[in-house]
Amino acid sequence: MELKKGNIRIRNAGADDAAALAAWWNDGRIMAHAGFPLGLGTTAEKIAADLLGDSDETRRRLILEYKGTPIGEMSFRILENGSAEIGIKICLEAYREKGIGRTALSLLIRALFEKGAEKIVLDTNLQNTRAQHVYETLGFRKTGVRIDSWRDQLGALQSAVDYELLPEQFRDFSSPEPPRG
Repeated sequence: MELKKGNIRIRNAGADDAAALAAWWNDGRIMAHAGFPLGLGTTAEKIAADLLGDSDETRRRLILEYKGTPIGEMSFRILENGSAEIGIKICLEAYREKGIGRTALSLLIRALFEKGAEKIVLDTNLQNTRAQHVYETLGFRKTGVRIDSWRDQLGALQSAVDYELLPEQFRDFSSPEPPRG
């Protein structure tokens, strides 16, 4: 998969990206919101081997670039019920809160709907209000809040917000036309 809009590019992650992914995934500051304040403790070799199993039909890890520089990662997983589950992490702090994530998500969501996904789903930490704002701007609707539903690496209870997006709700910030609604 390769998606582009202006200075934003989303491409398949490959073995050459494993070292960067390992650095991001092992950084507790980047991974804390996902429940891993100590990082994942993985290796570039393991990540490179895992990436070999990625496909557009099942699951794909992606690299998010801005002006040719890898700044984060995205992913999607095709679910059995016609849905696709997505994720995004802008790992370099200097590139957050600039509209890059909203545009990148729009590109990925549009591509998944064009591939036949009937619904896009995701979840985020209840404390991650910045992400919730972006998701809701794109048209995602909250389907539930799971209070104290899991523990992070340090044993602290965490809560999650579940979202879904149907094609008719999608506000596309990657197209030249202004978003609907």
